[in-house]
Amino acid sequence: MKEWMKTKEFMILMIVIAVFLIISIGNPTAFLTTGNIFDIVKSNLVLAIAAMGMLPIILTGGIDVSVGALMGVASVMSAYFMIHVSDNIALGFLAGALSGILFGAVNGAFIAFMKMPPIVATLGTLSIYQGLMNFITNGNWITNIPAGFVEFGKTYLFDLVPVQFIFLIVMVALTWWLLKYTYWGRGVFAIGGNIISAERIGFNVKRLQFMLYMFIGFVSGIAGVVRTSIFGQVDPKVFTGFELKVIGAVVVGGASTSGGYGSVLGTLLGVVLMGLLENGMILLKIPTFWQKIFIGSVILFAVTADILRAKRAEAKRIKVDVA
Repeated sequence: MKEWMKTKEFMILMIVIAVFLIISIGNPTAFLTTGNIFDIVKSNLVLAIAAMGMLPIILTGGIDVSVGALMGVASVMSAYFMIHVSDNIALGFLAGALSGILFGAVNGAFIAFMKMPPIVATLGTLSIYQGLMNFITNGNWITNIPAGFVEFGKTYLFDLVPVQFIFLIVMVALTWWLLKYTYWGRGVFAIGGNIISAERIGFNVKRLQFMLYMFIGFVSGIAGVVRTSIFGQVDPKVFTGFELKVIGAVVVGGASTSGGYGSVLGTLLGVVLMGLLENGMILLKIPTFWQKIFIGSVILFAVTADILRAKRAEAKRIKVDVA
């Protein structure tokens, strides 16, 4: 227990509790209601799912700024599949997942095999995928989603928990298991620690990186379809800029931007913190532009703290080597 209290996750948990208490005191009648709490959960489900795909990328020291476009194009593909091919719910999710994997593989090919910097490759594909979405939809919303899928999205388990929560649980469990118990997960942390050392001890770095971007494509595809199930329609522009929220949640959750450190628990806490801050500022009637400034400042603070921590750790290693 004492060791865990020294971790980033514990510190983030304390911040979450502090923010929760501050908002509760500031506006208890609006914030401390069952409806509002479940609104926070439901409005951040898609972010939490997408963050599970981004976490392994950040753990390797990489980044994917096309994640919002991946989610958008996968939701568009899934919607058109259900409208024109089959209204089967499972097949609709499968269409979204496969679309995400396909476009994620394109990112992975540029990064793993052509050695493009992740930021450059995904910036390029971000524009391509957004353009593809606008071409397919002509910039219009897709509102004629099959009624069965729309009704599915309105389902609540035990009249309390939205059905979309199941997808979050599955993605959280899958990401945790992959990172903790598989060769792929060990490779992710090895690459994040030192990519050259990872190659020397036998990890196939190219294959691992390629699989990483296929994985975030898969998760993004599921997240996009989950969003469709919540709102019953597809807005091709809704995920514009969403990548900043996804990356921000992972970084605020304690993942190191230089790679090698991060956790599923920390990422979930990062999502909770971002959700609480956003909801709290709305309830406290803080203007939108101040909300954006504050959230951006929180992300910058988290990144700065991580960089300073890394520098201190490096300084300690240098002192040990000299001694």
